[in-house]
Amino acid sequence: MAAWSVAAARSVSDGVVLVVPGGTEPGAETCGADRVVAGGEARADSVRAGLAAVPDEAEVIVVHDAARPLADPSLFTAVVGAVREGGAVCAIPVLPVSDTLKRIADGLVTATVDRDGLVSVQTPQAFRASVLREAHRAGGRSTDDAGLVEQLGLAVHTIPGDPRNLKLTRPEDLGLAEALSGAHR
Repeated sequence: MAAWSVAAARSVSDGVVLVVPGGTEPGAETCGADRVVAGGEARADSVRAGLAAVPDEAEVIVVHDAARPLADPSLFTAVVGAVREGGAVCAIPVLPVSDTLKRIADGLVTATVDRDGLVSVQTPQAFRASVLREAHRAGGRSTDDAGLVEQLGLAVHTIPGDPRNLKLTRPEDLGLAEALSGAHR
């Protein structure tokens, strides 16, 4: 999975830093990355470890989860383009929420959530390097790096996501990804 993500990232970047789980020997398997570093306890800690390995002269930084191995290179191109040419400080791919959403407590539905204006967020996410570094220096926590940029009060721009860019979270997701990868790659 990491090798697929590294290959897609390489299509738009001058260098790729692969962050692996803490306890993994950095460099044991590069998957084609220029540098491999050990991650931290939380997602933000892992991104900070990766940021430390990115050269200071980088202008745009892309953060991507290897748990989304089917991200097409065109998605990387789109988020980077929104930052480089579009003037965004941060660009993220999103998909409109199509399912009905329910809030539950103790196994019972307590409310139906209005999905108007709701989106699901994907990676890759692109940032002006200075903004991403500032967001992480602030030391906040978020489920994604765009959330840290939001905490700075800066605008997060969106681009259309890709429904095939699914996140592998359960064992059965791997079979679906393998089936899609034949048509995708």
